Amino acid sequence: MKRLALVSMLFSGVLSLAQQTSSTFEKYPVFSECEEVQLAELESCFRYNLQRSIYANFQTPEIVGQENYSGTLSILFEVDKQGEFKVLYVDAFYDELKDEVNRVFELLPTITPATYNGNPTYMQFTLPLQIPLVEPQAPQPIEVTVVATLGDPASEYDSQEKLPYANEEYTSQLNIPLSHHNYYLFDAAMNKVGTNNHTAQKPYTYAEVNRYYNFEENNQKILKNKTSWWGRKWWNEHLVTWKGKDFWVTLDPGVDLQVGKDTGADVDTYNNTRLLYTQGGIGKQFNFFAVVYESQGRFADYFNRYAEARAPDGGNPAVIPGRGIAKNFKSDSYDYPVATGYISFTPSKYFNFQLGHGKNFFGDGYRSLFLSDFAAPYPFFKINTTFWKLKYTNTWMSLRDVRSEVTEDGSFRTKWMAHHYLSVNITKRWNLGLFESVIWENDNDRGFDFNYINPVIFLRAIEFSTGSRGGNALIGISSKYKISDRVNVYGQWLIDEFSSGDFFGANGSYKNKQAYQIGLKYYDAFGLKGLFLQGEYNRVRPYTFSHNTVVLNYGHTNQSMAHVMDANFWEALAIARYQNGRWFGDAKFIFAKRGFEFNTPEDSFFYGGNIYGTEDNRISDEGNDLAQGNTTDFFHTELTAGYLINPATNLKIYATLIYRDFQPQVNTADVFSNQTTWFNLGVRTDLFNWYYDF
Repeated sequence: MKRLALVSMLFSGVLSLAQQTSSTFEKYPVFSECEEVQLAELESCFRYNLQRSIYANFQTPEIVGQENYSGTLSILFEVDKQGEFKVLYVDAFYDELKDEVNRVFELLPTITPATYNGNPTYMQFTLPLQIPLVEPQAPQPIEVTVVATLGDPASEYDSQEKLPYANEEYTSQLNIPLSHHNYYLFDAAMNKVGTNNHTAQKPYTYAEVNRYYNFEENNQKILKNKTSWWGRKWWNEHLVTWKGKDFWVTLDPGVDLQVGKDTGADVDTYNNTRLLYTQGGIGKQFNFFAVVYESQGRFADYFNRYAEARAPDGGNPAVIPGRGIAKNFKSDSYDYPVATGYISFTPSKYFNFQLGHGKNFFGDGYRSLFLSDFAAPYPFFKINTTFWKLKYTNTWMSLRDVRSEVTEDGSFRTKWMAHHYLSVNITKRWNLGLFESVIWENDNDRGFDFNYINPVIFLRAIEFSTGSRGGNALIGISSKYKISDRVNVYGQWLIDEFSSGDFFGANGSYKNKQAYQIGLKYYDAFGLKGLFLQGEYNRVRPYTFSHNTVVLNYGHTNQSMAHVMDANFWEALAIARYQNGRWFGDAKFIFAKRGFEFNTPEDSFFYGGNIYGTEDNRISDEGNDLAQGNTTDFFHTELTAGYLINPATNLKIYATLIYRDFQPQVNTADVFSNQTTWFNLGVRTDLFNWYYDF
């Protein structure tokens, strides 16, 4: 009775059997065995043949007999306009019973569909099935919902359906939230030899990944057997789901709660984030996502100093790395609200358009020298074009420079950025990527320069047509080679300013602004399934990403749009990740040599480390070496272990230990020797990457 009541609530137009048989406008679906029966007998003939087919093919799972189970399962299904049976939902005690129901319904034949006013329509049924099965002797009552192709306008409101949510996000054009650990879970499947996908342009959409990594199937492996509403929502499902014939929506609250201790500086740390996010789809082509964060926090001493060193104009105390501008909270903490979201439109399998406020990432590595997700969110418009062996991504962004020296009339300075990234699968093992970017400012009140709107034109040529100082262009090339299904190598090479004499010369010119990355990934390392190892080396010459104008650097909200260490450094890192069921662990080790500015009365020159410095104040035209200036040895290790509470919402509980050693040649007010040991416990909804390794 509870199941019948539930179906009555879910489906608005439930008709009794007496009404069905007396109507001259509805006709039941017709099995071949029922083609010669009278109209009044079609209902009972349909019921009997359905139950007989189920009884003939149903194989009771072993667990039912082993545990001596008896009970009733409920099947919600439909016969569509083509006469095909489709299971919509199965409520059963064992997953094995659900699997068996789906198998049996796949064996049912295609029949003549139901009709309404002479037009084919679909009918939905709820079938209670007694376990163990009883051989059908007579038709059993079935609740029926009929949606007609033509109906009374006065019944339109009541005819709106609510259907069971079936994880539509896994096949949608929604972006998979950027999370290094989550992406590792399907990275091996995406990088098998012979696949024709493109792994550098992130975030991925669920639909493009689901071809290689079946989200539904993999999540089923770790679902908990919970029958209560609270049990299912806490451990397995979205809190609120709503699905109709042509739409679906989910709504979830979330948190990022952290409590910890920086023992080196004797700082008690915490983060208190509450969030609410929703996602959904309208039809097959349109999807949307939005999340609102309300956060307060205090972090390790080095993190707080970094944030406050990037404080914006206007009196606010800090810019939280990766999040944005913060205001004061109490006497020693920060309040930093964030909101992100986007709409995604996919008119065909070749094109996807996105308009939103968020982040993007180009590359196969842990770091990116082209575009990373380290900076605060920004408005963007993106076009992904995929066909043959190509994927072409065009992204236009609106960025802010929030320094006091560029603020005008209380408003932050606006600049624009356009990116083109072309990925080509040369062979089944080798991928090649071509990258170009240009940054321009709102000089001469030109606003968004429509010279850059053409998605295929070579931006460097346009830069010169708008004035040699009208924009800052960067170009790059990336590559990945799959040695095997378990090993691949990747790399990036970026040129910020190409002057052939300075580039190929060995004189250490400040104009030789380039960077490169090389890395290796090893899946199921040493034969241990789920163990992932990664090694990566990044090298960025002095003055890369900076510019001789005050605004046209490669930054946003006082943060780098590429590497977290800005420029003038080399970095070597090693990463290990592992997950078994819901338990997971990550380990990261980073060694680097970095060059900082002294920023003292005796030495105020720009050594090329801070991308917001001006080249007009450079230390020298030639003789510039890597890590010049206040050379600093840097070591960072980060160990994380945790448990995935809910795979649908990505809610996790975890513990992290960070050790950081920072040793400059000369101690100054801004750059001085310090060591950090930071222990953190947390519960978070993992929708973005935190970076602590700078």
